[in-house]
Amino acid sequence: MTRAVLLRGVDLAAFAVAVVARLRGGGVAVAPSGPALFVQALRSTAPRSRTELYWAMRLTLVDRREDLAAFDAVFAAVFADAVTGMDPPSRTNELPAERALSTGTSAQGESGRGGEVPWATLPARADTDRQASEEVTLPDVLPSRLAARTQEPFTHFDPEELRTIGSWLEQASMDWPQRSSRRQENHPHGKRIDFRATMNRSRRTGWESAVLVRTRPRRRPRRLVMICDVSRSMQPYSMIYLHLMRAAIQRSRSERPEVFAFSTSLTRLTSALAHHSPDTALTRVNEKVFDRYGGTTIGRCLGTLLVTPSGNAVRGAVVVIASDGWDSDPPDVLARAMARIRSRAWYVIWLNPRAGEPGFRPATGAMAAALPFCDIMLSAHTLASVHDFLRALASAAIT
Repeated sequence: MTRAVLLRGVDLAAFAVAVVARLRGGGVAVAPSGPALFVQALRSTAPRSRTELYWAMRLTLVDRREDLAAFDAVFAAVFADAVTGMDPPSRTNELPAERALSTGTSAQGESGRGGEVPWATLPARADTDRQASEEVTLPDVLPSRLAARTQEPFTHFDPEELRTIGSWLEQASMDWPQRSSRRQENHPHGKRIDFRATMNRSRRTGWESAVLVRTRPRRRPRRLVMICDVSRSMQPYSMIYLHLMRAAIQRSRSERPEVFAFSTSLTRLTSALAHHSPDTALTRVNEKVFDRYGGTTIGRCLGTLLVTPSGNAVRGAVVVIASDGWDSDPPDVLARAMARIRSRAWYVIWLNPRAGEPGFRPATGAMAAALPFCDIMLSAHTLASVHDFLRALASAAIT
């Protein structure tokens, strides 16, 4: 892509690093990934005016609402009277020599050694504020206040923020776990050769097999069984996990997932979470789960699932159990239930939000009994760890 006229002859990486340094010096908390995102935005949008540059910087480098005033001040101080590649040569010639040396850049906009942004500045003009106000005509789009809190545990969020996060998770992309079926499909990297299709294609080349048609097993969606602990110790996390389960139901393609919640008893929530309205779905869940935020009997509830007709859904499925492992049943009850689940399921994932705490060890009896039967244990206590769970869900279930 052709580089924008506004930044002709400018090293975008050095420009982004210098801009971020000025913003941080002005009190703006720029994320570590900010410079890379800013360079990507410059290459894709190719800004040709200060207004476009302003929005490219603001949308990629500002994550908090309270940093907007500091960002505007730094941008005005650096770029309000900048000499750019679009300015006429007459403006460039007006720059005093001592001013150019003090900024560490030449009048043509080449990057200097002073670490400043690769533009020289002219004395302030009287019509600068008026022109800037006329150029910036877009509405104020505030950055998300949750973007800079991806590493904070869900216990630090209030109920309204948890609802916002849940709605965002339902709209996020999810790669569905897959399985191999007995049917074959054409694929250039398949291990088997379809002789009939190869011979039919050789008719075009005088019966010489110039192109080999390869096949592989067709991939189908794998069933997902999600079991969520809604006891009192899981109260800050159960809403997020229920939103994840509802997103799985809404985005299922052929194999419909099964969703259960448990505290002192097991409740099937698949039909309740299938409603198209999130508020209605959560209202139905609250009405169905009468024992939420109570005690916990993990082993007994998992055993109940296996003896009911819904237990057949576990066969060949990816089973996700979300619980902190605090159980009032003896550990051997949970161990027997997990052994039966392990013998039926294809993959077992345990989400323990306590695993994200420093120095965590699965020392409780229930967690120590269940861990040998799990393929992987994740924390899923922050937005970043939820993304790790979604990646593990998509990659570990493909055969």
